[in-house]
Amino acid sequence: MEKIKIFDTTLRDGEQSPGASLEKQDKLEIAKQLKVLGVDAIEAGFPVSSPGDFEAVKLIAQKVRGPIICGLARCMEKDIKAAVGAVKPAQHPRIHVFLATSKIHMKYKLQKAEDEILRLAVWGARLARKFTADVEFSPEDASRSEKEFLYRVVEAVIKAGVTTINIPDTVGYAVPGAYGELIRDIRNNVPNINKAVISVHCHNDLGLAVANSLSAVKNGAGQVECTINGIGERAGNASLEEIVMAINTRKDYFNCMTGINTKELCITSHLVSKLTGVMVPLNKAVVGINAFSHESGIHQDGVLKERGTYEIMRPQDVGFGETRLVMGKHSGRHAFSVRLAKLGYKLTEQQVNKAFEAFKLLADKKKEVFDDDLRAIVDEGSRVASERYKLVSFQVTTGTGVEPEALVRVKEKGSAKEAQATGDGPIDACYKAIEKIAKVKGKLLDYSVRSITSGKDALGDVTIKVAFNKRVVLGRAADTDIVQASVKAYLNAVNKLG
Repeated sequence: MEKIKIFDTTLRDGEQSPGASLEKQDKLEIAKQLKVLGVDAIEAGFPVSSPGDFEAVKLIAQKVRGPIICGLARCMEKDIKAAVGAVKPAQHPRIHVFLATSKIHMKYKLQKAEDEILRLAVWGARLARKFTADVEFSPEDASRSEKEFLYRVVEAVIKAGVTTINIPDTVGYAVPGAYGELIRDIRNNVPNINKAVISVHCHNDLGLAVANSLSAVKNGAGQVECTINGIGERAGNASLEEIVMAINTRKDYFNCMTGINTKELCITSHLVSKLTGVMVPLNKAVVGINAFSHESGIHQDGVLKERGTYEIMRPQDVGFGETRLVMGKHSGRHAFSVRLAKLGYKLTEQQVNKAFEAFKLLADKKKEVFDDDLRAIVDEGSRVASERYKLVSFQVTTGTGVEPEALVRVKEKGSAKEAQATGDGPIDACYKAIEKIAKVKGKLLDYSVRSITSGKDALGDVTIKVAFNKRVVLGRAADTDIVQASVKAYLNAVNKLG
């Protein structure tokens, strides 16, 4: 079977998803997990866009061996040189150069004619080729470009040394039949196309990114560009986990394979969601909480008799574990640690003990503890372990006609500190008390809360975005008490300031 290369752009296009900004160390953590997942290439960022992005790409190039590490660049000298400098330490560096080729982009964005675009594309490809043998070129908005001009550009950049040709559906305009036909036409009308791998990069504006990508694979594409959880600009990108599992599940149709370790899909999905603050929808294919859940009595009966009646994938094959974990206050440490291992966590004995204590406290409040409760417990424990300020207690006074007041007590490196403040509500009062303790001033940009599982006793997951001067920080925490979760989330954000 032909192997389809998986080019992950979570750290570049995925990070462009509104609200998904990542710290340098967050990017490195995701990149390391992408290596474990088995992706062929990691587009680590757009180095010229900011000093922080340059440093993040360079750090990944230095630390992550195995996959291709790619930096994006426009057909501009400063972009290409920035990308070269960032990916130079990589074991397998790649420069990805792009230039728009559609009439609407050439007229309104670039204000250049076809001949000038063709000249710039070749110039950019040749400049990148001077620094590395692995160069990818994207004719941006290819799905809306005139085919004859697109063929000319593709042929010319391959002559200039490009080894991968990416055909982007930049605005999600394509439909599967036509997009597959475009890939087939490029194969049939570009004389030297056999000297390059055809790649595809599809956006999800019409909800067709995965379908378009798979149609391209069926018509000869050898690489798919995608993101974890499908995050990205506007409506997002093609979802890596959906692409991979479609190819894996329907080998009979696609007659190809990928090198992805599918058992790492769920833990990778969870990591990206945690670090970006972009939640995975409950009904998300492959990695959503409901992806392997069955509520209908008919479905339950069928699955109990023969799993294949209502499940075309095994939850274990994507690292999902069992759909639902029913655990309570009588559960033992052994069963608890085995369950965490099945969920993909590799914890030390000390970490397991701390998580088990938190589990017991939660089990006293809830009738049932589910897999996502356990994930929240582990995540909460990893956050608290490394935090400068740790919550000891808080008290709030509020009610009709009463100005909300809060008293917050924390420990800072073993020393007890407390502060009192009033605010527009109990949470606002707590946040102002924390600011007094930490001697910072923050502006709350976004606040969201969701129920991790169902029921009145469910854990509430609070995610906030706070601006401290010019720095925007993400804070997150979970608790059955929403006010307490909100307080811990703000402390989590403050702790990230260092």
